[in-house]
Amino acid sequence: MPSFYEFFAGGGMARAGLGKEWECLFANDIDAKKGASYSANWGAGHLKIADVGKLKAADLPDRADLAWASFPCQDLSLAGNYAGLKGERSGTFWPFWRLIEALAEERRAPYAVVLENVCGALSSHGGKDFAAIGAALAGGGYRFGALVMDAVRFVPQSRPRLFIVAVHQDWTAPAGLAGTHAGPLWHPANLAGAYEKLSQRSKEAWLWWNPPAPPPRQSTFADVIEDEPQGVPWHTAAETKRLLGMMSPINLEKVGKAKRAKRRMIGGIYKRTRRDEHGKRAQRAEIRFDDVAGCLRTPAGGSSRQSIMIVEGDDIRSRLLSPREAARLMGLPDSYTLPENYNQAYHLSGDGVAVPVVRFLAAHILEPLLESGSQESGAETARFRLLSSDS
Repeated sequence: MPSFYEFFAGGGMARAGLGKEWECLFANDIDAKKGASYSANWGAGHLKIADVGKLKAADLPDRADLAWASFPCQDLSLAGNYAGLKGERSGTFWPFWRLIEALAEERRAPYAVVLENVCGALSSHGGKDFAAIGAALAGGGYRFGALVMDAVRFVPQSRPRLFIVAVHQDWTAPAGLAGTHAGPLWHPANLAGAYEKLSQRSKEAWLWWNPPAPPPRQSTFADVIEDEPQGVPWHTAAETKRLLGMMSPINLEKVGKAKRAKRRMIGGIYKRTRRDEHGKRAQRAEIRFDDVAGCLRTPAGGSSRQSIMIVEGDDIRSRLLSPREAARLMGLPDSYTLPENYNQAYHLSGDGVAVPVVRFLAAHILEPLLESGSQESGAETARFRLLSSDS
């Protein structure tokens, strides 16, 4: 059974995606509220609530096959004013990486590492932050590559994310697992451009991961919507009218088209600040009726919480997305225990990694990697022959 460490674990969505065939050796998060959700669903036996910068190699048991780190994204996006890896939150990558280096000194470094973040990591500081991560991986003896994977391929939520997958350099990729150049499916132009800005050493360590195309998604936004929502009330008629009043003519026409469809139409709404016809900043409600939800966010304010509008002819209702609906959009089963508090439950989902994406990566990259390494090394206690620091 392959094993893993889960850093910045949140509610354990990476663990949910890896599945029961993987053994968790250690999990960490700084947020006690998220830790309570993790414990409620997975138990507290392997969980340590602490700042990753305060962890020591001695806190981590044994040697894991994989270290998964969905480190904070705020400083790599507009929410953190693009502070990048020097920011307080996204900068936590560095103490995480120092911990990996400390494990390497004890010959216990994980055989594979996955880093997950927003796609803004590719362009942060003109590509220098992505290059710094690449330099750290290459300098630590890892070969690595990246993929941009949109959760919309698996769940009805638009959620593109960057996944950096690294494996120790003393390893040969199974045939077909990595290609020789960028492909259109997982390597868009922003990723190919970020690769060009890597150092020569990092480019030499680069792998163009080449998993297959996933099967077509079967679910739609309407499939996750509750007829009798738990934890959220329906808006009053006045609140729905106010929401409609915040829409531009383009978005109002979308609602009109939904009314004329003469069937139940479900749209997702986000409030955004836009320039009005006079050039002044105004809050607008923007709606989509394409059977896909907008990307879930953390509810720092009302504009970060997604609303839904159900249109059936002239009957229009609206409300916030419920916590369970948000969890379903992340691929979590209904058996997953959510916090009772609305904002905590929504934050847990909006700050997580989509479960089916993790499962796809595990099935098509991580598990083939580990199986291949085990066959090559023939070792009983290690799947890969790691190079010692003095070799």
